[in-house]
Amino acid sequence: MVKMQPSRMFSDASRDGYQVEVIRCPEDLDRWHLVNEYLKLRKQIFVDRLEWPLFHAEDLEFEQYDSFNTIYVVATLNGLVVGGARLRRTDQISGTGQIQYSYMIRDACLGVLPGLPQELCHAIPPMNEKVWEITRMVVTGSRDVSRMILAKINTFLGEEGADTVLFLGSPAFQRMANSLSWPVKQLGPVASNSEGSFQVFECPVRELG
Repeated sequence: MVKMQPSRMFSDASRDGYQVEVIRCPEDLDRWHLVNEYLKLRKQIFVDRLEWPLFHAEDLEFEQYDSFNTIYVVATLNGLVVGGARLRRTDQISGTGQIQYSYMIRDACLGVLPGLPQELCHAIPPMNEKVWEITRMVVTGSRDVSRMILAKINTFLGEEGADTVLFLGSPAFQRMANSLSWPVKQLGPVASNSEGSFQVFECPVRELG
């Protein structure tokens, strides 16, 4: 694990009416309504606003990586969901049919996901209990919500014994990470499809204190 001095990014995630929670099944079924609201927010942003051709049912956007072993980090402002992200440990497998899925970045590189380019990474990403993946991060409102979500993810992954996390997102993530003195490594080129441009980054889990 990389040990660095904590930055302003890793501050208390609950302030000014904001709260960021880690939600998993089955332990947190009493708060699962927040996950549903996060899935609604994904549909509002990705499908309705950005017009990404993603599967959705009624007002929810979800897919095969939204399974029982997926963990969600959800941000609320006075009880209203304003952002969230999806976490998966990279050594897990889901699906019982002919095609089984590990995690989005790796499956894309293996050619399992026709909608994503295979050249996302220079090498096939690992399946390792010390490596996690962040995808479907969405935020509405203040840019500070992104920092609070990432701070909560960092704390959670540190408690889980993770070393690194892979992030699939906009190339702009590099600029935000640089502004926060958070070292990230690009694992592949900027790729594009009908949904826009994105890139894979590897980020160390940082010790606090």
